[in-house]
Amino acid sequence: MNQKKTIRAARRQIRMRKLRRFMRNRMAVAGVAVILVILLLCVLAPLLTPYDPIHMDMGSRNMPLSAVHPLGTDSMGRDLWSRMLYGGRISILIGVTGALGATVLGAVLGCGAGYLGGRAGAAIVYVSELFMAFPQYLLVMILVGVLGRSTANLLVIFTFTGWPHMMRVVRTNVLSLREEPYVESCRVNGIGSLSIMLHHILPNTMGPVIVNFTLKTAAYILQEASLSFLGMGVPDTVVTWGNILNAAKRLDIIQSMPVLWIAPGLAICLFVLSINFLGDGLRDVLDPTSV
Repeated sequence: MNQKKTIRAARRQIRMRKLRRFMRNRMAVAGVAVILVILLLCVLAPLLTPYDPIHMDMGSRNMPLSAVHPLGTDSMGRDLWSRMLYGGRISILIGVTGALGATVLGAVLGCGAGYLGGRAGAAIVYVSELFMAFPQYLLVMILVGVLGRSTANLLVIFTFTGWPHMMRVVRTNVLSLREEPYVESCRVNGIGSLSIMLHHILPNTMGPVIVNFTLKTAAYILQEASLSFLGMGVPDTVVTWGNILNAAKRLDIIQSMPVLWIAPGLAICLFVLSINFLGDGLRDVLDPTSV
């Protein structure tokens, strides 16, 4: 009983030490604060604006900043503040969901390739090398052209093209972990390979997986914005930060209504930078050599 209490106390002390290490990283803490503020604004969008983000009011076109329209309106009379809040929901959802799908698929394949090895592992590595031989952004554009523009297609494409890097990260960790004494002990005691991979090896790779997940989320938000700006992302009827930029790319709008492109551009920059700062902070905290 005393031994269990000692182990719990030691674990609690390590967690507190890691938390203090994270709190000392001011950029990471600031990133968390910005992320929480943006997420809160997007979640509370129905309470913060009465306007429909896709409703067009031709009598309220190109209105300047005011108490009624905090960020003005665009050339179609749509309230920009409303579009920013609702568009943030979709952009963040695409980034997080796409990164989650690629992370889960890459982690599972990487764990299998690293632990089982053999022909199956070699085949997985070979397929990942084929994917990584081409720039991911190029593959995404090709697949969008083949499958068409939709939110669901974009999520599938991000998952399908984003797993190889995560697979290689997990596989590298698994190759070293599978030789650890506790894994050998599991084998001797008759524990199956699937149970060893899921319960004993994969949890010990969560540090780099979580860090790469945050960085991939930021990358996918940028990719969605750039694809939508080029007219190859989600349909124009779906409000995202990228589509707001796409609607404001005309030269006359850039010159006369700069807020229409500054607002979404600033939101994308702040959110992506904040996620990167969070990833850097998590990398320090989840480093197994730091206690």
